[in-house]
Amino acid sequence: MRTDFFARLDREPEPPKTEIPRMSRTRLTLFGGTSAFYLAIVVAVLASTWLVALDWKLMLFRPYEQWPEQHAFLDYFVVLGQRGPTAVMVAAWLGWRSWRQHTLRPLLVLGAALLLLNVTVGAVKIGLGRLGPHYATQIGSAELFAGGDIFPSGHTANAVVTWGILAYLATTPRARRYLSALSAVVSLGVGLTTVYLGTHWLSDVLLGWAAGLLILLGLPWCEPLIHRAEAWILGVREQWRARRAPARSLPVATGGPRLGTATFRRHDADPSQPDGQGREPVTTGGSAAARPTAGSPSGPTATIRTTAHDRARVHARSERAQVTRRGADALPVRGR
Repeated sequence: MRTDFFARLDREPEPPKTEIPRMSRTRLTLFGGTSAFYLAIVVAVLASTWLVALDWKLMLFRPYEQWPEQHAFLDYFVVLGQRGPTAVMVAAWLGWRSWRQHTLRPLLVLGAALLLLNVTVGAVKIGLGRLGPHYATQIGSAELFAGGDIFPSGHTANAVVTWGILAYLATTPRARRYLSALSAVVSLGVGLTTVYLGTHWLSDVLLGWAAGLLILLGLPWCEPLIHRAEAWILGVREQWRARRAPARSLPVATGGPRLGTATFRRHDADPSQPDGQGREPVTTGGSAAARPTAGSPSGPTATIRTTAHDRARVHARSERAQVTRRGADALPVRGR
């Protein structure tokens, strides 16, 4: 079964690298409706309406005391809404997809979504300053502007965004449906679990769902910026590789270096003389004496060594010839 599943994944078509999702009319409608719901929740809490009364009823009911046998399991389940563990798990999966599809878009989309989540949810948390159920001071109060950071629920919004990214980046309609259902179940479960544990009001969870959904619905507006960021990163990577690549050497013909003359400074040359003086030309490959013999190393260094050796042999022959001529002059000449 696992082999067939991964085989189907390999056969699934991949989207083109230049494909950028657009904001459709349906998505715009959902974005507008979710924004209205978001504002309604905020106004209901600010005005201390029936929603705040419902928060207190659930808090005083204490679900964790009514069903204590579920407490251990839900303590682990709520981790699916924590920023660190979920971001690592989803980033690992999207990193593999980026490597497989040769594109940075999955990781960049995740990074953009988490950045929007931190900015929007964090700003509302700090601005409203609501205290959690365990720190409430007055029954029936909304507990706003008291230095807290509980409204909206960060666990719930993070679950919606992190697991919803998988559905947003799905490559086939069937995979998108399955992943959408999975992200919905996880985000709903995480939100209700925080109410069960008493760490969030019900209104916190409702606003967290709306906040996460707004980020997912608004991601197509960020796609052009993500596309430009990907192009810039890939361009920087190519420039870095080009700088690290070694310079290509020109090809040399087989059989040694080409004919040419190289000048080398003599050991007894005057260093104060110009560059053109005090140097002796050495022909590389030009004469038979300068060419490397069989069995000797080839190349410019071997040619220079062979030329010096030949000079020594010529000098020795000239000395032997002089000695021979001196000896011949010393012998008596017949017939005198």
